[in-house]
Amino acid sequence: VQLQASGGGSVQAGERLKLSCVVSESIFNFDRMAWYRQVPGKQREMVASLPKIGPPDYAASVVGRFTISRKVADKSIYLYLNILQSEDTGVYYCNADAGGSQYWGQGTLVTVSS
Repeated sequence: VQLQASGGGSVQAGERLKLSCVVSESIFNFDRMAWYRQVPGKQREMVASLPKIGPPDYAASVVGRFTISRKVADKSIYLYLNILQSEDTGVYYCNADAGGSQYWGQGTLVTVSS
């Protein structure tokens, strides 16, 4: 399984970005798709997740600002990052969970300047 993330960049606080993750097989092969964020010196944290069935879940710090979505036909998931804050800076990884087996993309860097 391969996941290819893209869309990161450097923006000013208040701006927006769209992250994309293309998966090498159907995203419905996985129980859950998610985006994680990692900052140097800290643990990787879940930012948004989307189960195969059921509503999405978000970290408290991004509720109302980030939106996770999927497009099955494109084997892709997306993360819309709105009203970005400097605290959102980090490397964003897409993740696929298949019954406990975890698959990761290579990460895409988001830098937010205040």
